[in-house]
Amino acid sequence: MLIEIGGTYDLEVVKKTDFGMFLDAGDLGEILLPTKHTPADLRPGDIVEVFLYLDSEDRPIATTQVPKAEVGEFAYLEVKENTPIGAFLDWGLDKDVLAPFAEQHRPMVVGKSYLVFLYLDNQDRITATSKIDKYVSNDPEHGFYAQQAVELIIANSTEMGFKAIVDQSHWGLLYNDDVDQRLSFGQTIEGYVKHVRADGKIDLSLKSGQQIRDDYSQIIEDYLHDHEGFAPVHDKSPPEQISELFGMSKGQFKKAIGGLYKQQLITIEKDGIRLV
Repeated sequence: MLIEIGGTYDLEVVKKTDFGMFLDAGDLGEILLPTKHTPADLRPGDIVEVFLYLDSEDRPIATTQVPKAEVGEFAYLEVKENTPIGAFLDWGLDKDVLAPFAEQHRPMVVGKSYLVFLYLDNQDRITATSKIDKYVSNDPEHGFYAQQAVELIIANSTEMGFKAIVDQSHWGLLYNDDVDQRLSFGQTIEGYVKHVRADGKIDLSLKSGQQIRDDYSQIIEDYLHDHEGFAPVHDKSPPEQISELFGMSKGQFKKAIGGLYKQQLITIEKDGIRLV
């Protein structure tokens, strides 16, 4: 297993000292886990999960603290301090992570949070950049598929909806019509791939296909209950009529009433659908 700075690994304790435990980090050699981050019952020969980074003197060091992001990941981090070399961001460790001035999309302000990507600079120091576009892939050969559950990071809003980073790798779009809750910049939320277009672009949803069908089924059931158990539309009705009555497409309507019919909750008649 290749062990690198900026990642989390299960490492073996090789020896104990007065200032911590030394861990076997393969090609990186023995790395110190300082006493303040060492579990009290840890002994040589034990395995411990640690994150690896560089200390203030650029020496590899281990910690049991959990960072908000690792190298190769995006995160929404708050600026703790501005210095002559850049802004330091809180990423969950004792040592804050640096966003150099050259890696700031716009000047960072103390107390505000920014969506950043973490990478290793040419000296293996973990560094943050808010110039994230170059780290989000537009490769159409991504392997995502419809109804796949994914993690989304809300990146920004457009006239059509919200751009989101899908599973820490690709751009996707949440259309306004598919958003029924307040979303904020930098928010991490569970979502689903709604559709992959022919050009590989990813349309997203905050609900699974089944949840959407359940919602549409409920809309139809509620209408039937409020209108003496009958609706003057069926699977052969014009799309415009269905949309006007239920606010859904004909395809969505057909799937919903198909499910209701299979559950024997409705009958489909020549002039409409009827509640059983």
